Amino acid sequence: MVPIPTEKPDIAEPQGEPPAVAPQPPEKPTDVEKMLPDPRSADLPDAKMPADEIACRERLNALGVEFEEHKAESYPEIGCSIPYPIVLKSLGRSVAIGPATELNCPMAEAAARFAVDVIQPAAKAEFGADLKSIDQASAFVCRPRHGTRKLSEHAFGNALDIASFTLSDGKKIEVGPAPPEKDAKFLNAVRKAACGPFKTVLGPGADPDHALHFHLDLEPRRHGGTFCQ
Repeated sequence: MVPIPTEKPDIAEPQGEPPAVAPQPPEKPTDVEKMLPDPRSADLPDAKMPADEIACRERLNALGVEFEEHKAESYPEIGCSIPYPIVLKSLGRSVAIGPATELNCPMAEAAARFAVDVIQPAAKAEFGADLKSIDQASAFVCRPRHGTRKLSEHAFGNALDIASFTLSDGKKIEVGPAPPEKDAKFLNAVRKAACGPFKTVLGPGADPDHALHFHLDLEPRRHGGTFCQ
């Protein structure tokens, strides 16, 4: 008997027809959503650095702050601007900050003084160790406030977000909604003391955007007031 060859299994045919036109990526918006006007958006550097900017840098040097000059930031289509930015390497002779932290000089000076005058003594009092470094979550970022058309203070290098603190003994204290009891005492002391030197202070419990960091800024407020949550 002649053997009957085994039938080959059917090979599935490709399903459907290929699209007549290849799918296209979504179109990029032609315009950046218009931000509400801010007078600082027009700030550009002068040919010569103003005396108040020079004096600010002299104070940073006296505090032992390490920094580098940075080219002016200007994004007219959005409104972000820092005419005389600097990049901080440290907040004093013994307190590092990172990653690269670009701010305007007054905000840099406020952060350095706060680290020396408040955070360092609080760390010593609560943990018996020195503050070694600060891990920042955001400095200069060209963006609006979340969910609004108002430019963030970050857009002018006028705000700093702090995610954690590291001490000389290696301990790391992270900003969060439920820190250990001793960490919480330190964090609460720092947060409370920030209200005054900084005009806006936000952190865990204020809103979901600030659950994992402290937001500090120098936004001018009417009658010299503060907004702290």
